[in-house]
Amino acid sequence: MNRAAALMFAPLLAQLSTASLAASPHPLGAAAPVGQAAPQQPVIPADAGPVLTVGKQRFRDLNRNWRLDPYEDWRLPVARRVADLVGRMTLAEKAGAMMHGSLVTPDSAVGASSQGYDRGAAQQAIAGQHITSFITRLAVSPERMAQENNAIQVLAAQTRLGIPLTISTDPRHHFQVTVGASAATQGYSQWPETLGFAALGDAALMRHFGDVARREYRATGIHMALSPQADLFTDPRWPRGTGTFGANADLARTMVEAYVIGFQGNAHMLARDGVATVVKHWVGYGANPQGFDGHNYYGRMAVHDDATLKTHIRPFLGAFAAGVAGVMPTYDIISGPHVAGKPLEPVAAGYNAQLLGLLRKDYGFKGLILSDWGITRDCSQACRAPSQPQTPNEIAMPWGVEDLTPAQRYAKATRAGIDQFGGVTEPEWIIRDVQAGTIPIARVNDAVARIMTLKFVMGLFENPLVDPAAARDAVTPTALAEGRKAQAQAQVMLRNEDAILPLAAGTRVYLEGIDAAQARAHGLVVVERPQDAQVALMRATTPFERLHPNNFFGSRQNEGRLDFRPGNADYDAVAQVAATVPVVLAVFLDRPAILTEILPKTRAVLGNFGVSDEGLLDVVTGKETARGRLPFELPRTMAAVERQNPAVGDDSLDPLFPFGFGLGVAPAAAGQ
Repeated sequence: MNRAAALMFAPLLAQLSTASLAASPHPLGAAAPVGQAAPQQPVIPADAGPVLTVGKQRFRDLNRNWRLDPYEDWRLPVARRVADLVGRMTLAEKAGAMMHGSLVTPDSAVGASSQGYDRGAAQQAIAGQHITSFITRLAVSPERMAQENNAIQVLAAQTRLGIPLTISTDPRHHFQVTVGASAATQGYSQWPETLGFAALGDAALMRHFGDVARREYRATGIHMALSPQADLFTDPRWPRGTGTFGANADLARTMVEAYVIGFQGNAHMLARDGVATVVKHWVGYGANPQGFDGHNYYGRMAVHDDATLKTHIRPFLGAFAAGVAGVMPTYDIISGPHVAGKPLEPVAAGYNAQLLGLLRKDYGFKGLILSDWGITRDCSQACRAPSQPQTPNEIAMPWGVEDLTPAQRYAKATRAGIDQFGGVTEPEWIIRDVQAGTIPIARVNDAVARIMTLKFVMGLFENPLVDPAAARDAVTPTALAEGRKAQAQAQVMLRNEDAILPLAAGTRVYLEGIDAAQARAHGLVVVERPQDAQVALMRATTPFERLHPNNFFGSRQNEGRLDFRPGNADYDAVAQVAATVPVVLAVFLDRPAILTEILPKTRAVLGNFGVSDEGLLDVVTGKETARGRLPFELPRTMAAVERQNPAVGDDSLDPLFPFGFGLGVAPAAAGQ
């Protein structure tokens, strides 16, 4: 970090200390402090199976044997309930619990749909395969989400032991939607990408967002957030950086800790009404040559040395300090570093006993280790080098173990430390491995205990159902207004020549990519031609290429060049309009744009990390102030990008804008 950037972020970074950076994991389900009040009667739903009454207290008879078993008794410590339940489970039930499946819809194998769940498929997975954890990708109203999640919880209540489901989701509160990374925001409050929170550097706001999202998730029957993304955005070409907190490890560590606290509802552990967070991706993701992503065979390698890996670990320390519930290992094969003096085995982190051992032993993490999606699947030629567009059935990420059998992959990953496998429903391989002796049953019991602990801690064994009417009102007008304000304020003022902003009421504006009705609502006069305007307001996206159009993820990810130049549609549009009227440009910085050629054609430039037209216009007209600072540098040239070390952030030669830049924002505001 250069001196100017350090000064800009000094008040925030000063919050960090050696003590706070130390890993401080907290076991889930720990005993209550001495003197804590006895558990109070929880809500027991009448429509989720039989209910037992003991004295004046009510309990669910989960296994319908008409007696109160220890795992059904909410008065007992979580650890005792877990031990009792695991002792009752068959090998098939344990193997099913180690899968984290997808809730599919009639029109989508991955469930990314506005239709409800395929109840028949859900019944088969829950009752037939004993799956108790699922990701939802539904894009429906909160009320409908609650109804759909209730319906499958009722299916789970009918199984032999009545084990409730854990329902997870990718992030839902932001702007960018990519299957496998983020979900549509329908029905939830909308906030900037996590990069925007990093731009504001406001840990209190980050915690508040997590608290809002926690309440919205739990109201709609969602219990687990497959986030935050603690990866460092060190290669500016990387398409997954928009879900990170930027390139600075200390800033990211602070924001990750605040995120986890907000979602989990407690500063040190998962609360009963919290959302279990799964921090990802352990560790070193994103340091890929050319910025290619580890979802793809061509992007499976990340290159580090011992020092850069240590830097990439630092943001995870914030999650550990907050008692994060889960960790998701990266797809990537991490090449270069050493653990305990030995080079890393050239396999993905989900198979790497050294990296997962580092997590357990050196950092003391005691929670759930959930694999990323599809790591045990076969990667065929259509997966490695597709000659036509890949289908979801051809997606697989078994990097470094491509030549192993499925049984060998499950055994290797489980022995390395994986507790649960994401995106697959193949419990038969766990069963075969246990029967063959390649996975010890004690290791399975340990994994299942972690999975069940989360369910007990969140109270799902007592009440897995939610109120659809309450879900309808869960997204409050206050939360919507706060999200809009955060979007607006997270913008970074990069240029404001002759103080052209804010625009006065009555200014004649020509618009591209901005809703005319919103502009009029902000007091502007919209005209149809540039020559009739006083100012042009235009949107643009950081330039990208689609270098791998046949790959499922490559066809959806922004790869390649970052520079505005002739031939780029946004550049050409701005150049044409700028010849007639001054241009105010809003650029979506999902990656660090190179603005060198387009900057002289503008009078003002606002960088954003997801902003609605309302939020954008709030700043353009002076209703709100752009308070953001760049969470990464903006390079000057592509040549400088190509010479960077992919594992080191903000290291380009002579950047156009340094990390921490933001016009008109006093340094003292950082971290406030």
